[in-house]
Amino acid sequence: QLPPGLYKKVLVILHDSVLPYMNEPTLMMDFLTVAYGIGGAISLLALNGLFILIHQHNLEYPDFYKKLYSLLDPSIYHVKYRARFFHLTDLFLSSSYLVAAFIKRLARLALTAPPEALLMILPFICNLFRRHPACRVLVHRPGGPADMSEDPYVMEEKEPSESRALQSSLWEIQSLQNHYHPDVAKAAAVLNQSLSEMEDDLSGLLELSASELFDREVKKKAVDVPLEFEQVRGLFGKKNDIFAEHFSLD
Repeated sequence: QLPPGLYKKVLVILHDSVLPYMNEPTLMMDFLTVAYGIGGAISLLALNGLFILIHQHNLEYPDFYKKLYSLLDPSIYHVKYRARFFHLTDLFLSSSYLVAAFIKRLARLALTAPPEALLMILPFICNLFRRHPACRVLVHRPGGPADMSEDPYVMEEKEPSESRALQSSLWEIQSLQNHYHPDVAKAAAVLNQSLSEMEDDLSGLLELSASELFDREVKKKAVDVPLEFEQVRGLFGKKNDIFAEHFSLD
């Protein structure tokens, strides 16, 4: 047992400063699986080490995707290690049959996510569609649910294969097409068109912060917006104003 602070410090460096120098990296299996089950940021940080053990040392973890699915909660768009988590999730989902459930859950959580997270997760979802064309039924299903109560997707289901995601539709993305931030609305509208085969590069979006987004907006060139929809007449510009008869702006 380690204090939470020490757990995080160990897990941050374990995958590149410890495992490569061990004669038997598989000795860390129990430590990493226990850390992965703790939850929160500790589980996110354990993903790096588990990825190495699963792909390079044949670690079998039957409930791995179930636990990964459970980590998707509203806080995932706000945590410090968001970039690392989504980078690894992208790698893990490259060959999973559970992609539809992950897409649907990410879309549902996106309804309350901040703009900087949405500008990352929407291209992320598009990339998953490019890799798994069978999931595109979520976008193109005719006659989707009129409201949340009719959506067959079960958000509370812990087992992703039982969530009925493939029977649902991505009405959440359609809602985001009316987002107050124009860049988010534009990113969500991409799914209305045929997706290109080339995947989006997420490297510049994974660590996008609110301050960077704000700076980007401030640096945009202002567009002159007309404030009057009727031509000004007279001194005060009012209709049937006595001043309009005696004063002119010409």
